[in-house]
Amino acid sequence: MAAATPAPPPPPAWQQGRPASMADSRLAPVAGKNTVTPASEIPLDKLKLPPGFKVEVWSTGTPGIRAMSRGASGKIYAGTRGLGRVYEISDNGKERSSRVVVDKLNQPAVVMHKGNLYVMAVDKALRFDGIEKNPNVAPVDMTAAFKLPPQQHHNWKYLRFGPDGKLYVPFGAPCNICALPTQEYAQIRRYNADGTGMEVIATGVRNTQGFDWHPVTKQLWFTDHGRDWLGDDGPEDELNRLGKTGQFFGFPSCHAGGIPDPDIKKDDACKGVTLPVRTMGPHAAAMGLHFYTGKMFPAKYRNVAFVARKGSWNRTTKMGYDVVTVNADAQGRNPVMTPFITGFADPAANTFWGRPTYFLQMPDGALLLADEQMGAIYRISYSAKK
Repeated sequence: MAAATPAPPPPPAWQQGRPASMADSRLAPVAGKNTVTPASEIPLDKLKLPPGFKVEVWSTGTPGIRAMSRGASGKIYAGTRGLGRVYEISDNGKERSSRVVVDKLNQPAVVMHKGNLYVMAVDKALRFDGIEKNPNVAPVDMTAAFKLPPQQHHNWKYLRFGPDGKLYVPFGAPCNICALPTQEYAQIRRYNADGTGMEVIATGVRNTQGFDWHPVTKQLWFTDHGRDWLGDDGPEDELNRLGKTGQFFGFPSCHAGGIPDPDIKKDDACKGVTLPVRTMGPHAAAMGLHFYTGKMFPAKYRNVAFVARKGSWNRTTKMGYDVVTVNADAQGRNPVMTPFITGFADPAANTFWGRPTYFLQMPDGALLLADEQMGAIYRISYSAKK
């Protein structure tokens, strides 16, 4: 009796939902650049900003940089995706220097809280107590307290402490599109700082990579990535507002703007789904979100949402690769999206050189912007013409 032919291995998660008609598609996630790019090789002159704004290279040497967090002494901590490193960046006045705090982690995120550095990767949670004063402090392993689910896809982290003192953590869907295997995924949770008191505050969230609290209402707003392989023009990414704990945002059966999913069929798929404040473009990879509260920029930017769109891969013509603002009222009504920084991509050539990811507002009101592709941080400032 002949041995049974083994079943073929499942496709990688990013191919899930790809129709047979697109089996020969050359679209695939873009590999990040994991080598250092000198400042002299970053084409900042290609970037366009509104009048009065200036962008300059603030630091380099942090390949794959994503989220950033600032300590009380001014040191900045940054997580990276490809290399799995956490960097500490020190500002020495006219120049910056960096060191590796920890490496060989699986896509770590960072946040500073009360002098302690929290680091969370796909499979690990660490705390470095008093790291600014004691740079060689050994980490406290908090992994068991957070009960992290095992899947990697869309499980890379973004960390923030909210106005309530709780630690907010996203847990993405373990697939491009699928019925969720357990109730551990496609949600945003909050915890006490020690990992106790876990609450699920939002569900149906496919892959949020940035959130912030509105300065007036203190409500959580967050970005979310739409699914792939439904064509160039949809579904769109989202900018969402959590009006109350427990709201459902649609994944996997309903997408931005009330679009039922053709693969995960459900009667009344979009009934009871909280719709986005604003759609953010198809496959644009809306990442970091920051409400500007400083005084350096003109008053019209106060309480306006800045969103970094890292840029598409699942689209024939590239989308994103920019920074936009979304101006809405405190309840998310009447949103207007406006380009703020363009030039990371060349539409005519359908190419890109930079991928903006996250913001950090500095005490003087300037914004720092991380570029994952260049491994750099840019400083965005404003000076009125005299």
